[in-house]
Amino acid sequence: MRRVSDTVGELLHRLDRRVGWHALPVPIGILTLRQMRTRLRQRNLHDTGRPPGLAASTNGRPQDLTVRTVDGTWTDLDDPVMGAAGARFGRNVPLEHTWPDTDRLLTPNPRTVSRELMTRDTFRPATILNVLAAAWIQFEVHDWFSHGPNERESPIEIPLADDDPWPERPMKVERTHPDASADPDQPQTWVTYDSHWWDGSQLYGRNAQIASRVRAHEGGKLAIDAEGLLPLELQEGLDLRDVYGNHWIGLEILNTVFSLEHNAICDRLKAEYPTWGDDQLYDRARLANSALMAKIHTLDWTPAILPHPTTVRAMHAQWWGLQSEAVAKRFGRVTKNELVSGIPGSDLNHHGVPFSLTEEFVAVYRLHPLLPDEFTFRSAGDDAIVAEHKFPELNALHARTRLGEVTLPNALYSLGVANPGAVTLHNYPRFLQHLDRPDGDVMDLAAVDILRSRERGVPRYNDFRELFHRGRVRSFEEMTPNREWQEQLRAVYGDVDEVDLMVGLYAEELPKGFGFSDTAFRVFILMASRRLNSDRFFTTDFRPEVYTAAGLQWVADNSFRTVLLRHFPQLAPALEGVANPFAPWRRVEAGVGGKRRGGAVASAAARA
Repeated sequence: MRRVSDTVGELLHRLDRRVGWHALPVPIGILTLRQMRTRLRQRNLHDTGRPPGLAASTNGRPQDLTVRTVDGTWTDLDDPVMGAAGARFGRNVPLEHTWPDTDRLLTPNPRTVSRELMTRDTFRPATILNVLAAAWIQFEVHDWFSHGPNERESPIEIPLADDDPWPERPMKVERTHPDASADPDQPQTWVTYDSHWWDGSQLYGRNAQIASRVRAHEGGKLAIDAEGLLPLELQEGLDLRDVYGNHWIGLEILNTVFSLEHNAICDRLKAEYPTWGDDQLYDRARLANSALMAKIHTLDWTPAILPHPTTVRAMHAQWWGLQSEAVAKRFGRVTKNELVSGIPGSDLNHHGVPFSLTEEFVAVYRLHPLLPDEFTFRSAGDDAIVAEHKFPELNALHARTRLGEVTLPNALYSLGVANPGAVTLHNYPRFLQHLDRPDGDVMDLAAVDILRSRERGVPRYNDFRELFHRGRVRSFEEMTPNREWQEQLRAVYGDVDEVDLMVGLYAEELPKGFGFSDTAFRVFILMASRRLNSDRFFTTDFRPEVYTAAGLQWVADNSFRTVLLRHFPQLAPALEGVANPFAPWRRVEAGVGGKRRGGAVASAAARA
């Protein structure tokens, strides 16, 4: 039987290599994706070990093992530091392929790559999405990983061309803070400042001090001011050199929305369990809210940016299983088998490797072209313009103030009707190529993105393809059908094997309707399910005894649409007929009841 399974798997792999899974009929495409994930689980999960002092730094076994800890410890009961803050990033390629690209760290020059291949000449919109989709992925990334503040000493120096207007010569880029305990005979490793778990840490805080500050300390709730926004004082003292320096109004919006959602869950739990205290309500509301965010990412965001019928069906099956949502809601799980009944509530499974997120996972989520350079804020009532801002006016120093000015419903509507940028070459936001950070530093983020993958030993594009079982491209013509890009890539790189991963991902032709590359999708198909499979709060402890029956019901009954309409019912006209809230919303007009300008455009948005 095993031999038959292996034979079928090999046939499906060859079919994907020859035809492409996305060109196959949906049932065969789903089988091909399942085979792909199996192969990746077997060959593309690699443990980098752990810092020797990590175990000593963990807290003792908590009294209540049914709640998430602040630092992610004890999420795995047999290995309490697995995935915790301070753990190493893992790898999706064999460790011998992860040595930092020291000899070619500046070849070709990262600034040249940025200027010649990344610069946004004209804004190329991703018409299948809205800007909330761009904000969402950064919101989630801030939960998943952070390398922490960079090293100030001994920066990388990038030489500049004579005609380069950069204000400092040479350009200096701080190095990623390394894992000081790494074995010098092995490739360098790095550690995460946030837990690797999908636990809502971007909302609830990465340490006890922040976790306490964001709470209201009454009724289990998070702090919200009289205007329904996050209190301004929460920003006091935050380190702008750390992840908060990347904050902007899109993140402020989502942090506020899901703080409101946490508080709504608290109200529901309080009605069900009136004797519960502040901590009990907070802990169970966090579980439900974090699971709801994971569900939204799985069933709303992913089908929006990858709206292929096969991926939409596959993501639905990942959460609900082949038994369907209707069956799950009526009868519960039919079996522990994840294929039949979905991953939530199935058995815990690390697939033979301790859980961590990976440097390759970090590298493929460099989706900065999604961000526009300019934002128009409109009234959710009549579509009238209420403000216009460039991105720097919406960053960490201004996000909360601007949100108070335009109001949260108007900000949601404005991002909902606007398109983000397409993830391609020549569409990198110009403001990010000369980014005046809130901490006073100036950087070309496109050049830094290129440099980071080299610095952290992420293989270049062709090696990456091969290690992810896609096969190498033999020419620039095979890499991209765009003839102008072919010549530009040849001029910058000369050799197709020298092309950086991010550049290749942006250059390659996308599957029909996709928002990012098929090569990046290989990492996604592996790691998206792993974040659920390895977490007991999504598997063995996804049960009423841990979440409460009311908490599980909340997760089952809700989506991004219900969250938005619960807190902002005035958005209903803009969402009418829109199948996915991360697709473009309907433009409303005063007195027209939410009808959009141009019925054909409205219909297209609804179908998306």
